[in-house]
Amino acid sequence: MRAVVQRVIHASVQIDDAVHARINKGLLVLLGVEVGDTSEDMEWLCGKIARLRIFNDPEGVMNLDITQVHGELLLVSQFTLHASTAKGNRPSYIRAARPEEAVPLYLRAKQLLTEGIGRPVRTGEFGADMQVELVNDGPVTIIIDSKLRE
Repeated sequence: MRAVVQRVIHASVQIDDAVHARINKGLLVLLGVEVGDTSEDMEWLCGKIARLRIFNDPEGVMNLDITQVHGELLLVSQFTLHASTAKGNRPSYIRAARPEEAVPLYLRAKQLLTEGIGRPVRTGEFGADMQVELVNDGPVTIIIDSKLRE
């Protein structure tokens, strides 16, 4: 399981030319589920995201987590995070989990993150053609992989 976590001033997801979800200050999380990912991977990853201290304290040091700044979270599924570019120039997505495996984990991520940050998590729509707009704050972008756990 892989997540790209971006600290944002604001972010939104559009589907069919209409705003589906929008947040102000907080985190945009792009989530890719890989074949073989487990509930344990999801719990570890969501706990890590909820506790990431990447917001500035009064001294300008990244020392606060999303709950401490009363931030919002937008979760967007993105199977392309598991693209393999090892052969040729056309990425292979064979490592990305099929919807029947990925959707339950994606929904569980929404639940775990909601519990972890103590407020509702906004989402995109799994499998939809989405346009994501954001203003990255910093910029701060963190990549977390449940297999590497680094």
